[in-house]
Amino acid sequence: MSIDAVLSRISEIRSQIETLQSGTAGTAAGSAAASSAAASTFADALATQSGAGAGSGLGTAAGSAATAAGTTGAGAASTAAPATSVDAGRGTLATGSGATGDAVVAAAKKYLGVPYVFGGETRAGMDCSGLVQTVFKDLGVTMPRVVPDQADMGVAVPSLAQAQPGDLIIPKGEGHIVIYVGDGKVLHAPHPGKDVRIVDNWYKDSDIATIRRIVPSGQEAAATSAAQVARSVGAPSATNTTDMQMAALQSLFAGSAA
Repeated sequence: MSIDAVLSRISEIRSQIETLQSGTAGTAAGSAAASSAAASTFADALATQSGAGAGSGLGTAAGSAATAAGTTGAGAASTAAPATSVDAGRGTLATGSGATGDAVVAAAKKYLGVPYVFGGETRAGMDCSGLVQTVFKDLGVTMPRVVPDQADMGVAVPSLAQAQPGDLIIPKGEGHIVIYVGDGKVLHAPHPGKDVRIVDNWYKDSDIATIRRIVPSGQEAAATSAAQVARSVGAPSATNTTDMQMAALQSLFAGSAA
């Protein structure tokens, strides 16, 4: 098979691959790397074809493709997002534990009826901030102990209208903290002589110093999960792309040997 014929076959195969790839929008970085490596493989194959023949050319092409695949895998691993800390932080959501606002409400309800005890953090008795710290600890999220510090954690929610179950409401003066449970109700440890209970929220926006979201709300978690599924289903496979390119190369050299 002449060099001109090889070049012609390479051009045809490239056109076929580009046509296949053009139908998949938003190609991932790994796919782009594999495509680039495959282009280099074509050039290597051509050079080898000119010198040592079809058999050695196929071996070179296979080795180049394997190297490209390894490089793509390493790149994907190095760019993977690190696990988010389970410690509550300022200006960020603690997503490392997988807990959501709905889980916060469910965990807090386990302490209904526990008597108020100033400084308490157990079922024998707890105060408002002790309740909050204990609830998040049960979910694997580390929170500070006192209200002023808890009021700095997570991200701010603009108003009661945007509050979601699991958000923390801190009134002006930062002398108390309650857990919003939804439907205009809050869960809290009120004061001596009372126990942990759910009541109608009595705070207005004008009474509130801040509303804090420590972990993603149930709605946010569901939206994130749906987006991840959509990306997983829609993303093209770098492995499949490389397989198509290798099949094309094998076809080329099979024709050369004929």
